[in-house]
Amino acid sequence: MYARTATAAVAAAALVGAGALLMSATDTQTTTTAGHTSTATVTGIRTVSARTADTKPGAPVVFAHRGASAYAPENTLAAVDKADALGFDWVENDVQFTKDGVLVVVHDTDLKRTTDAEEVFPDRAPWAVKDFTAAEIARLDAGSWFGPQFAGARVPTLKQYLDRIERNHQNLLLEIKSPEIYPGIEKETLRVLRQKGWLDREHVKHRLVVQSFGADSVKKVHQQRPDVTTGFLGTPAVADLASYAAFTDQINPSYTSVSADYVKAVHTLKGAHGKKLRVNTWTVNDAASAAKVAGFGVDGIITNTPDVVRGATG
Repeated sequence: MYARTATAAVAAAALVGAGALLMSATDTQTTTTAGHTSTATVTGIRTVSARTADTKPGAPVVFAHRGASAYAPENTLAAVDKADALGFDWVENDVQFTKDGVLVVVHDTDLKRTTDAEEVFPDRAPWAVKDFTAAEIARLDAGSWFGPQFAGARVPTLKQYLDRIERNHQNLLLEIKSPEIYPGIEKETLRVLRQKGWLDREHVKHRLVVQSFGADSVKKVHQQRPDVTTGFLGTPAVADLASYAAFTDQINPSYTSVSADYVKAVHTLKGAHGKKLRVNTWTVNDAASAAKVAGFGVDGIITNTPDVVRGATG
């Protein structure tokens, strides 16, 4: 899933700025959502959850795409923390292999767009993630491209990322990125998840989904850990949906390719765990599109601007 540029993200942040922030026990908060401004005194650490009692019945779950990536550099711990501060339980990320076999959280298969790899390693073109060791990637600045206030942010390892979202009590929609160039990435991803405690009953049942654009990759995860919820990224033909339902629990299409009829067709089938196939659509960043896909009956919306989508649908 492709994210907007930093310029567009900053513009979106300037336009919306809605949602609840992480506060001390007696802070006063002023929020503006959908044109309505209100002030309230809050008493908890988290003021708004992604699924509060005020959420409309049947409203789609909101997933913070690469963290709250409209407001902080994508896939960094800062973006995870921003999603948490806005009150979102589900975050999405991308994992890839380094040259020495360490899983890192980064979207592009090269390091040019979201780090200073070209400056730090000028002779290492094309700066592919797979050509750098974890120690080399740890040297890179993954925040300055987005804004000077994020200078020094790093590309996290999957282990570091899991530690942070566990601390924040968040849930994870994990994308295995470009599995065709990373043999064995499914097995290693599951190994790290197990090592960090993410394959126990609670996490597997309530807090983890593993997805990929690669059908074979999703199949491998399902075969190696049949208990883990999986998702296929894409829009298979309706005639092919039953074959996907044998190894996945979710069909997660681009919002530009989804319709009410397609969602209905997915929902008529049961997935790998005997439950109704779900639909999480991506990447929806404006209120009108969010309301439109919610009207189609999608189960979840993946977005860079989770507060905007929550305001439009929940």
